[in-house]
Amino acid sequence: MCDFFSWFFRVGGITLWPFIIVRKETSEKTIRHEQIHIAQYNETLVIGFLLIYLFEWIWYLAILPDYDAKKAYKSIRFEKEAYANSKFPDYMKFRSHYNWRKY
Repeated sequence: MCDFFSWFFRVGGITLWPFIIVRKETSEKTIRHEQIHIAQYNETLVIGFLLIYLFEWIWYLAILPDYDAKKAYKSIRFEKEAYANSKFPDYMKFRSHYNWRKY
């Protein structure tokens, strides 16, 4: 299923609220990354997440040299929070609401 969503690069998981879709061999870190996205979806009432995510991806795609889709993806504030904190097993216990706004 994840291959279906790997349009620009291979993904290990994807969150389509309220579902987390991951590969069989996925790591706990990837699951935590996707759980952070669930919290972000909830904070932005789902539609807000989708609109902000799409806007930021298009924005970064337009301003980055070579129209690099992966760099644009990594520049999205939701992804920045998830990548920066998925290595911490207890992150969701102490995460502040709307923490993605800091990125």
